[in-house]
Amino acid sequence: MEEHVDHGHSVAAWTAVTICIVAAAVMSIAVVFPNLWLFVGGAVLAVVGVIAGKVLSMAGYGAASRDTDTAPSVR
Repeated sequence: MEEHVDHGHSVAAWTAVTICIVAAAVMSIAVVFPNLWLFVGGAVLAVVGVIAGKVLSMAGYGAASRDTDTAPSVR
């Protein structure tokens, strides 16, 4: 059975998701109260969230890499 060690619970993931949720809320408010600039600001904030998550992941705050082979070797 495959073991799931990590599901992305990291500073990078939480930061990206939090910023994107705030961006979605801002864009939703811009739809309810028609305001183009508020919507554009929310869209820019969403892009910032994605970039922040990637930068934090590259800085070592992301989930551990799954490149390691944990299966027992047969010799």
